[in-house]
Amino acid sequence: MNKEVVAHIENLEHTYSSGHKALIDINLDIYKQEITAIIGQNGSGKTTLSKHFNGLLRPTAGKIFVNGKDVASRRVSEMAREVGYVFQNPNYQLFCPTVLEEIRFGLKNLKLSDEEIKARSREVIEEFDLRGMVKKQPVTLSSGSKKIVALASVYAMDPEILFLDEPTTGQDQYGKTKLGLLSRKMKQLGKTIIIISHDMDFVAEYADRVIVMNESRVILDGTPADVFSNEEVMKTAHIMPPQIYAIGNHIHAVSSETRLSVMELAKVLAEGDYCL
Repeated sequence: MNKEVVAHIENLEHTYSSGHKALIDINLDIYKQEITAIIGQNGSGKTTLSKHFNGLLRPTAGKIFVNGKDVASRRVSEMAREVGYVFQNPNYQLFCPTVLEEIRFGLKNLKLSDEEIKARSREVIEEFDLRGMVKKQPVTLSSGSKKIVALASVYAMDPEILFLDEPTTGQDQYGKTKLGLLSRKMKQLGKTIIIISHDMDFVAEYADRVIVMNESRVILDGTPADVFSNEEVMKTAHIMPPQIYAIGNHIHAVSSETRLSVMELAKVLAEGDYCL
């Protein structure tokens, strides 16, 4: 089955005014209803790449298309309707007196009618399970709840692509699981999710695809198993794979088709189907 391309990147390069080449010859397709993780050390080019999707940065060379349209020819305000961005620090996004107003803020900017705003707000509150906090001040919420509210407020505007920048930073395991399950739910509802993360356990659990960046280039693009089982690439990118993959690699129990779980690894160990 052919996947639908929602973003196409062609020979993309970006050089900052300092002369630093942050992106070099990037060629990628991003597919509809897929959770894609972009990983790499700080300075590898992840954030620079992400800012080209919504027009915050313009290519030095090459092109990026979203829904078939060249982003360079469009205003940032236009792109906000198609590409939503959830910052690593939700305090940069939350400023309304209540959670409900936070969700409605973007909808008002879209010039929707009062009836449409109320209906869409109700939908988002239900989908993100925010019924118990609609009257609360966002600044008083826990770090995990703030991230959920920030995500909900961006999702409410109905962008096709959602960027989550380091979504698990400062989260406990419950918060990470909730964000992961919400990502899957948004995918099922038709969204394309792109995650920038240093949390390899989260990436292994929830991403369909992993793009590895190093020194401004993409050096590998594949399934979590493709990426985390490639010890040479992990070493080059200075990334520590999830512990479960490290064990699986050591006993040669990982194939390119494997999404390794604790249960799967236990089964391999119990059956003795591995070699050292």
